[in-house]
Amino acid sequence: MTPARHQRDEAPPHVRYDATAQAAAELVIARYSTSFGASSRLLAEPVRARVRSIYALVRVADEIVDAPRPDVATDEQRAVLDHLEREVNVAIDRGLSSDLVVHAFARTARACGIGMDLVEPFFASMRTDLTRTTHDEESFARYVYGSAEVVGLMCLRAFLADEPDAQASYDRLAPGALRLGAAFQKVNFLRDIAADRDELGRRYFPGVDPHRIDDADRDRLLDDLDNDLALAAAAVEQLPPSSRRAVRVAHRLFAELSGRLRETPVERLRHERVRVPGPRKAAIVLDSVVRGRR
Repeated sequence: MTPARHQRDEAPPHVRYDATAQAAAELVIARYSTSFGASSRLLAEPVRARVRSIYALVRVADEIVDAPRPDVATDEQRAVLDHLEREVNVAIDRGLSSDLVVHAFARTARACGIGMDLVEPFFASMRTDLTRTTHDEESFARYVYGSAEVVGLMCLRAFLADEPDAQASYDRLAPGALRLGAAFQKVNFLRDIAADRDELGRRYFPGVDPHRIDDADRDRLLDDLDNDLALAAAAVEQLPPSSRRAVRVAHRLFAELSGRLRETPVERLRHERVRVPGPRKAAIVLDSVVRGRR
């Protein structure tokens, strides 16, 4: 055996496979999310790897729905999504999957206590995007819960997994995690209102016509999501040090985006995607890091 081969083989095979799965999850995050990537780097290990594995699975499912290939019909998208959910279910039970992103998620789920009670609503919302283009108040609340709020609860499980009396902390902080997930989703809906309308044919906000959204609509929607952010803020400060700073950065980035949306003329919202510029993101991250050291 050559020295190089011996070096590669020092780790047990299953450990190398787990590491490879985690690397695949991190590649997905790096390719698809700049804001999340920036804040997740502030998470301590092993929380960082766990949260990235959650978001990688979420992103894969989202891409199945939102980035279909031209020659793939809706029924085929649904079949792929259903297969992914079944694979996740089996992998959580078995602790192993041939799909690297699913494997990384399943290892995290088993370590943190994430069950199908959170996974199933998520996939239900993803399936909704294949068949429903408008929402009423009830379907909107159900969609936001499945697509975003349960993701917040999954992350909370990851934040608290190694804490003493994790279940008691989870029960106390879950309402804040729900509100933070809802706020993030609503911000994204508002800034992507033109793309959702033109590229995907979707109208998420009940009673809001993306072609005719006005200042009153915009401000009402922002008041609602800013209330979510405000309710989540107290929970953020109660998180363990291993996750508090990173979640604080994410909270501030989305609050910044909400403020920019409020200042953006609705005519622009109807046609453009509002972003937080890179230098401003960097300033928010740096300020949060400095504050966290005081």
